[in-house]
Amino acid sequence: MIKKTIKYFLYFLILMSIGIFYLSYYGIETNKFNKIIKDKITESSSKIDIELNKVKAILNLKNFTISIQTENPNIIVENSKIKLEKIGTDFSINSFFKKKFAIKNVKISTKENSLKNISNIARTFKNTPQLFIFNKMVKGGLVIADINLSFDENGKLNNNYNVNGSVKNGKIKLLNKKNVNNISLNFNIKEDQYLIEDGQIEYEKLKLTSKKIKVENKGKYFLFEGNILSPQNSSNSGLLTVIFKKNLKNIGIDNINFRSENNFSFRLEKKFKISNFKVDSKIDLKKLIYKKKNNTIKKYITVYNDSVELIDHKIDLSASKNKLLIKGNGNFSIDEKIEKINYKINISDEIYNFKTQIELNSIPLHIKLFDYTKEEKENSLLSIEGSYKKNKKIHFKEILFKESKNYFKINNLSVSPNYKINYIEEFNFDFLNDSKKKNKILFKKNNKNYELSGKFFDGTILLDQILESDNEENVFDILNDFNSNVNIGIDKVFIDKTNHLNNLNGTLKFKKSNLKNLNLRGNFFHDKKITFTINTNQNNEKITTLYSEYAKPLVKKYKFIKGFEEGYLDFYSSKKNNVSNSTLKINDFKLKELPALTKILTLASLQGIADLLTGEGIRFKEFEMKFKNENKLMTIDEIYAIGPAISLMMDGYVQKDKLISLRGTLVPATTLNKVIGSLPLLGDILVGKKTGEGVFGVSFKIKGPPKKTKTTVNPIKTLTPRFITRTIEKIKKN
Repeated sequence: MIKKTIKYFLYFLILMSIGIFYLSYYGIETNKFNKIIKDKITESSSKIDIELNKVKAILNLKNFTISIQTENPNIIVENSKIKLEKIGTDFSINSFFKKKFAIKNVKISTKENSLKNISNIARTFKNTPQLFIFNKMVKGGLVIADINLSFDENGKLNNNYNVNGSVKNGKIKLLNKKNVNNISLNFNIKEDQYLIEDGQIEYEKLKLTSKKIKVENKGKYFLFEGNILSPQNSSNSGLLTVIFKKNLKNIGIDNINFRSENNFSFRLEKKFKISNFKVDSKIDLKKLIYKKKNNTIKKYITVYNDSVELIDHKIDLSASKNKLLIKGNGNFSIDEKIEKINYKINISDEIYNFKTQIELNSIPLHIKLFDYTKEEKENSLLSIEGSYKKNKKIHFKEILFKESKNYFKINNLSVSPNYKINYIEEFNFDFLNDSKKKNKILFKKNNKNYELSGKFFDGTILLDQILESDNEENVFDILNDFNSNVNIGIDKVFIDKTNHLNNLNGTLKFKKSNLKNLNLRGNFFHDKKITFTINTNQNNEKITTLYSEYAKPLVKKYKFIKGFEEGYLDFYSSKKNNVSNSTLKINDFKLKELPALTKILTLASLQGIADLLTGEGIRFKEFEMKFKNENKLMTIDEIYAIGPAISLMMDGYVQKDKLISLRGTLVPATTLNKVIGSLPLLGDILVGKKTGEGVFGVSFKIKGPPKKTKTTVNPIKTLTPRFITRTIEKIKKN
């Protein structure tokens, strides 16, 4: 009996073992679990239903569970069907007999499904604001996923779920109404963590890729970390359009081609506010064309053709809240001339700190004020360092230009938004100009005032600009609220190609950028002196005087006068409310050529005097001009000149660049002596009783645009009382 019992028991064990082995390895197919699974899933969420075929059950003795798998099921979420490859779950035998929730976990493998439907089911499990917005943005795409879910003994979904999958041909519509197309990526979703790998998208024809993007739920915010790569493509300009929020052509960028690799991180707050934004980028800029008309650049770079091309730049960019660091180097081209540049820009709290070095080897450079030209194929380097605050002043810590033995250096220059100088600490120039003249000057702040000193300076062009300007303050319009004294001491100052001043010294006083007082002294050769003063009195009247014992280099500046020799010059002017009254006197000089005067003499058939004027020259004892300037109108009250051969009186007006209108009387000395000699008593005293025979004088008119004046001449037999009176005054004075 015992043997039989043992025998049956062994059979039972063998059969049991075979059964357990079969159930553990092969399992059985049944539909008895279908209702249980459907009921339990419905218990977890009433919005979810499931369609099941036959279920395969496999025994798992280790966990005392039954693994249940079903092929080709479907999940229905609010009438949206999710096609599945299979569903697998571990069914707890112990929990089942205790009438507890028996499903420990669910493993779901999907077929290709609509991204929209997957978004719906995700919101069913966890309906966050982010998923709600994402669901509204999704417009297309397919997704495949493996979903691992686990439940507690009460059937509540645990937080250790895991979702792996991939998306292809995705399409979403952003909040700015722009479309993101051709989305493909792999994803992994866990509790409070979302991972995207090997992603690709297309935005506005811009193709972007990403190796990894991770999103973590930190409770009060979501932390985004990852990278984005843009391939080499001219379509990358679309990315910059997003950044600048405007058409690139509106800011001068006509063409751009680059690739970039960008690592980023930021926080997305509950109210969709972005904070703690950080990005580190490596940019390979192959080409960028910047087009902008700029007449200021053309003044210095004559070959500038309103276009600059950046070529092969390597750029490192680092950005965080209110901070941006850009470091780069590469080539740039102007007029097909290629040069090198490196730069560093550091932006913090709207303050821009910049530093750059620019090679100018093949590009010519011209500084007209100093008569300096850097020719092509002359190596040079421009270094600039400074800072800028938006809508406020630009501060240049240092500007340094070097070319061979020439250099221009400026320290601590502050410029206002309207490009006027607020402050300068020092400039130091040492160069040889185009006229082969050495220049060596130093301008330096000394307490509240400045010192301008040096050994050599060619002021030819600067003096020309002062003489050609409408008023003396125009030269200093570049200054902004300048209130200082400038003490000058320069050993040698050229005023033209051949003439120079020795020991030029004096003081300039400025108030609110206006030149209030000036006192300059210097010497020409043979110790001939020149003094120049400007003084402003209590009535705000500006008094200007210029006295030179050597007038030629000053008169020579006026190109319509040629062959001026000898003489000394005395000028006086008073100015108030932008109206000036002036007197110019030049004494004891000789004139070889004055085109207008020569024409008058020729038309009047005074050929002898005309020949003399174009030959050795006519000597004048005294020239005096009284005139008034108001805006661009010069009113000439009187010009009177007297000499041994000829006398002249004229008046009229000159409207700058528009009209010249002059009239006057010209009389040879013989006629003048005859007329004065005929006057009772006075003639005997001044010219004696005998007078020479001579021709009568002429009256004339000069009128018309500056380059098309017409001259008319009429002979006269009688001189005007005014002419005679002025002549008598001059003779008496002498």
